[in-house]
Amino acid sequence: MDSALPPQVCAQLCRRPCYCPWVPPRCPRGSPLVLDGCGCCKVCARRLGEPCDFLHVCDQSQGLVCDYSSASAGTAGICNFEDDEEGCEVNGRVYRDGEVFQPSCKIQCHCLDGGFNCIPLCQEDVRLPTPDCPYPRRVEIPGKCCPEWICETQDQHLPRDARAVSAALRLPCPEWGTAWSACSATCGLGFATRVSNQNRRCRLETQRRLCTAGPCPARPAALPASQKPERSILMQDVWAELAVAPVL
Repeated sequence: MDSALPPQVCAQLCRRPCYCPWVPPRCPRGSPLVLDGCGCCKVCARRLGEPCDFLHVCDQSQGLVCDYSSASAGTAGICNFEDDEEGCEVNGRVYRDGEVFQPSCKIQCHCLDGGFNCIPLCQEDVRLPTPDCPYPRRVEIPGKCCPEWICETQDQHLPRDARAVSAALRLPCPEWGTAWSACSATCGLGFATRVSNQNRRCRLETQRRLCTAGPCPARPAALPASQKPERSILMQDVWAELAVAPVL
């Protein structure tokens, strides 16, 4: 892919001494500062699918090289994988085909054929009130990734007679819920929904959980940046979809 330039061309493009701006450029997320092709000034490394040339180099830490195979004479190349393997970009980082990675400690993903499938690493269980734990609550524990259930007694500060009356008035909550719906995605990561009263207030609410519908079909070859669709997906957008919404 990369075509080495003859020494006389390099000498024309690279001038000595170097004249670089005082303030280095501000790079977009996932694009590190690297030396240009002359080894002179710092530039933002080009990412997958972005145009490149001798001076504007690709991000070699991600296994990218400047591909001139589809470029006409005198035009720039496109940053692509050195071995033509498919990859996937998540939060500005490129992962190789077949690589297993964790964008966060709560989720694990698998890069496959240009797309990726993810599964949650934290249990999405629902704990119902019990006599020994009348007010369960899920909280974030410092130093731990996944939230855990704790038991609270909201009436622990009431007088003894008031606690007895409160316990006598507490009614059982018959468990009820619909089946989980089909996955919202035809391939890759999606979510399923159901309506259930399995919560501390015994109220009907819509609950969601992650689901996968198998790998997505292979993506086409890399396109120029002006035509290439955006492949970077922010995982916080995925988790935002999992928020529990009460039924109105």
